[in-house]
Amino acid sequence: MYGQDRPTLQPVTKGVFAWVPPNGGRWVENAGAVVTADGVILIDTGSTEPYAQGLLWAVAHATSGAPVRYAVNTHRYSCVNNLLPEHAVIIGHSTSRAGWPTDLEPDEDAGGEMQPDEDTTWRAPTLTISNELTLHHGDHEVEVLHPGYPAHTPGDLVAWLPRQGVLFTGGLLSNQVTPIAYQGSIEGSLRALDWIACFAPDHVIPGHGPLIDASELPRVLDTHRRYYQFVLDTAQAGVADGLAPLEAARRCDLGAFADLPEPQRIVLNLHRAYADIVSGPLDMIRAITDTVAYTGRPLNAVN
Repeated sequence: MYGQDRPTLQPVTKGVFAWVPPNGGRWVENAGAVVTADGVILIDTGSTEPYAQGLLWAVAHATSGAPVRYAVNTHRYSCVNNLLPEHAVIIGHSTSRAGWPTDLEPDEDAGGEMQPDEDTTWRAPTLTISNELTLHHGDHEVEVLHPGYPAHTPGDLVAWLPRQGVLFTGGLLSNQVTPIAYQGSIEGSLRALDWIACFAPDHVIPGHGPLIDASELPRVLDTHRRYYQFVLDTAQAGVADGLAPLEAARRCDLGAFADLPEPQRIVLNLHRAYADIVSGPLDMIRAITDTVAYTGRPLNAVN
């Protein structure tokens, strides 16, 4: 199914697992599972059916077929829920359900972005929250929390296990991968970093990239802070100079961020920052077209 890029189900602490693909790229997010005496709570289900199928198979194998009771969607693009059992309760933020994707598949003509797919049925959350929810399930307690403002997306959720000190951040954090916030807010993403730090977790499962322990978290947060501030500074200079986002991206020197996977995200992030500076809407088609122009090639599913 995955060849050399097959994700692995990694134990984090007792009863908690992370599903981690080796490349950490687009549409192959990290996910996880909390195993209780009464069944399994999934944290995200993936953005493609093969990915979700692999996750469900690995969890079933590791738990001797324990039933999936809940699935928490940390944001609306980590959510192939149609493969879950009908009885599973799907939890998401209210804004995520309101803007839920219909049916999506990669479209090469659109630079690899997700487009309608008549063969896939996407299931929206069946239980939505605005701020917070605590699941008391078996011998585990899982707090599902929203930062209170748009960041990676308008409806970001984290899953916090206070007894185990484990935090699933969804798209709010990436490790060793270029951060991205073009569907949310650059300034909100900056604010969310301090919010994440306040949990003081022992283990962090980011949305993309390797797992993070307590000693590594300050480095990851600092990388995000510097990167998002770089995006804001580049956008403000570009607007002042009358440059379009693509021109600003081509002019800027990524410096220390150039070696991170997916450097082309600078274009998407600049489009977001520009839209916020001028208080205008994000032109998604233009943002993606400009990203393809910046890279000089179509965007594939994992670049």
